[in-house]
Amino acid sequence: MRYPLAALLAVAVCAVLAGATSFTAIADWLYDLDEPDQQRLGFDRGVPAGTTVWRLLTRLDDALVSSVLAGWLRARTPAPVAGRPRRYRTVIAVDGKTLRGARPADGRQVHLLSALDTGTGIVLAQVTVDTKSNEIPSFTPLLDAVESLLGSLAGVLFVADALHTQTGHAEQITRRGAHLLLQAKGNQPTLHAQLKAVPWAQIPVGDRTRDRGHGRKETRTVKAVTLQIPGGIAFPHARQAVRITRTRTVEGKTSRETAYLVTSLSAADAQPADLQKWARSEWLIENQVHNVRDVTFREDLHQARTGTGPAVMATLRNTAIGWHRINGETNIARANRRADRRSNDLITAVTSSYPNTQ
Repeated sequence: MRYPLAALLAVAVCAVLAGATSFTAIADWLYDLDEPDQQRLGFDRGVPAGTTVWRLLTRLDDALVSSVLAGWLRARTPAPVAGRPRRYRTVIAVDGKTLRGARPADGRQVHLLSALDTGTGIVLAQVTVDTKSNEIPSFTPLLDAVESLLGSLAGVLFVADALHTQTGHAEQITRRGAHLLLQAKGNQPTLHAQLKAVPWAQIPVGDRTRDRGHGRKETRTVKAVTLQIPGGIAFPHARQAVRITRTRTVEGKTSRETAYLVTSLSAADAQPADLQKWARSEWLIENQVHNVRDVTFREDLHQARTGTGPAVMATLRNTAIGWHRINGETNIARANRRADRRSNDLITAVTSSYPNTQ
């Protein structure tokens, strides 16, 4: 028997929104619905066997599923509120994650590279990293996917860890009209040495924040300076050098950490307070997406390994997290439980047509 692809994908989305953590759990969620709800999802001639659901989801084009579901979420995202700060811009955090339980036949672990819109909580794109390579070659396909979804990258700011402080990445980003804020570490020793050698003692503090909580005190100090000589630093399109110093005190013990960054934004477009905020947004993809997939959806315990199954399940989890975030939820586990108790409302929300509010 044939089943509608849209119906099968809608079931997968609904089930994971309700907390399903595996292919079996997706099928079980469908079986537990009453017949009218199954029909509302598109199953008017019975429901597929669990193996059918599994076979479909492990054969889908994972990049296409990621693009379709990200677009679906964006169409349901409330319009931006008026009165944004003058220097507001879309900030996209890029980071990779290894699916520790997913090991294909060759024994290598599946690794995914994702791009998060830090303003909405939506993962805009996700690509599977070649098992014989690393994240760096996957950056261009990720940019392509984000650009295809947004239509343009003009003015968008990309933040990422030091692995992606690559001259090729900088060229790719700026060629598309976007901007970068990247940290320099040992993988770019010349750049790191040049940034460290800037006479920071002569540069005034541009911004300072203090946080307290859970027995910890943290002070973050930002200094930024315009790079006057084009090409005077070993990184293309760098317009400002940035130093962020973190001083942390926990149980009477104080530690200090210094990070050096470059940005392609001028001082007029990126003040120290902006740089402070944007630099911290790099961690949002880890804290608000990857950690939730592990803790709430038990991703690292899931041993899906067939075909594109691991990447498709990760995309469904991204979709669930993004859906709950755009609906104002901060506790994703609780939001899952609430959705599971209200399956009728969930089906209505997922299957209804929404005007595009972007």
